Amino acid sequence: MSTQSEPADGRLDPDLSAILSERRRLINLGYRFLGSLTDAEDVVQETYVRWYALSREQQKAIESPARWLMKVASRLCLDHLGSARVRRENYVGEWIPEPLPDRAEWTTGRSPGNTGDPADRVTLDESVNMAFLVVLESMTPAERVAFVLHDVFHYSFAEVAEIVGRTPHACRQLAFSGRRRIRASRARATPTTQRTDTVREFKLAWEAKDIDALIALLDPEALTTADGGGLVSAVLHPIKGGEHVARAFVDIAERTPDMKLLERTVNGQPGLVLQQEGVTAAVLAFDVEGDRVKRVWAVRNPEKLRPWTG
Repeated sequence: MSTQSEPADGRLDPDLSAILSERRRLINLGYRFLGSLTDAEDVVQETYVRWYALSREQQKAIESPARWLMKVASRLCLDHLGSARVRRENYVGEWIPEPLPDRAEWTTGRSPGNTGDPADRVTLDESVNMAFLVVLESMTPAERVAFVLHDVFHYSFAEVAEIVGRTPHACRQLAFSGRRRIRASRARATPTTQRTDTVREFKLAWEAKDIDALIALLDPEALTTADGGGLVSAVLHPIKGGEHVARAFVDIAERTPDMKLLERTVNGQPGLVLQQEGVTAAVLAFDVEGDRVKRVWAVRNPEKLRPWTG
């Protein structure tokens, strides 16, 4: 017995295959919009629900199903961003985007029957590094959607306008404003090997509780932000200044004698994972400029660490 989308010979319907092949692109879109893989997957799921709610005739009448899916997903993300801003006003402490592991180090924690690994659907590039995502968080929902669609996914402003519900000129201005924010926050380019060496030296100094070495590695204006979401202990406000940041990390090491630090790729950049008794307790992302650490983002919220828990 075969279904509408599964021919009698058992092969996948070409139309269905083409629709499902868009899933990776939709996840890429959703993660950059929302800063959360979990939310991105929810949006993609809802997008497909809406597609399959259409009749066969309605589906065939759509000239470009891929564009239709992207448009629906973008609008869902835009709606989600509006409600997310309200929720984050009540969030306990600072909100940091959900850290994304490198695909080779990903553990989904899902049932063996589910082979849909999100790491295979998220393309790691500059637009998913933590510094970039944090700047996206500072944008208005419309600004963020216009910028990401045009500058990251290369949509025309006419197409962006249809999604955002504004004129192409207004969308151009929104994207320009977003681009200006990105440029203003972008650190001087640092080679990957140098970033890796700096994070490794930070790890060694932290393990050794060497405050002088940490201060030497930190920019004098360094900033550390932690996200516990009210579920675990975490400083509620950013720590500013290299010496203050160094002392905070030494204090953590002294209070956590059993901590184990692992060198891991976080959002495409060198990062660290802190484990206690084999359980991931924190994921740290770094913004490195030259041989100094400018920003550290420490995600402690266990709901954001599920992809990192084996």
